[in-house]
Amino acid sequence: MSNKEYWDKIYTTKTPEEVSWTEDYPKMSIDLIAKFNVPKFAKIIDIGGGDSRLVDALLEQGYTNITVLDISESAIDRAKARLGQKAEQVKWIVSNILDFSPPESYDLWHDRAVFHFLTKQDDIAKYLHRLTQMSTRHLVIGTFSPSGPLKCSGLEITQYDEEKLKTTFGKEFKILECFTANHTTPFDTVQNFTFARMSKK
Repeated sequence: MSNKEYWDKIYTTKTPEEVSWTEDYPKMSIDLIAKFNVPKFAKIIDIGGGDSRLVDALLEQGYTNITVLDISESAIDRAKARLGQKAEQVKWIVSNILDFSPPESYDLWHDRAVFHFLTKQDDIAKYLHRLTQMSTRHLVIGTFSPSGPLKCSGLEITQYDEEKLKTTFGKEFKILECFTANHTTPFDTVQNFTFARMSKK
């Protein structure tokens, strides 16, 4: 089964209440994005945004140039259905980030869903290439911490602490803040994340 088939199956067989990453309101991400104080017309891309409610929150905050990228068309279709007419205000891209050819640069890149699923150095390098290719100015990233899960949805993940994020992104980005935080899943388990906010050097 390909990655796309795998994630499409997840989103066609499970409700938001049955997947661990669901947040009713993505407060951590919204707060970190707000700290950059970018204008409301700034170009923001949410990597692996899928059915996340981040796009809802960004629209409510008045941001007008939002792109959501996800490997699963089923996930994006769910988000569009939830948003209704508001979905027309968003650019939707169905793609694996590793195959993505960016049509434009972005002011702010957000990823709470994809990066820690990359376990091969070649794939991590491809991801970093896409990030720099898009001349991204600001970065918000959330990954599982060393105290977090070793797997998600049955897949191996890579855990990150601040030092490992600095080693991975430090050539291009400066970490402005980094910390760990707990996420409580819809089924009341707790996952520990490392969150970082970075800007281009």
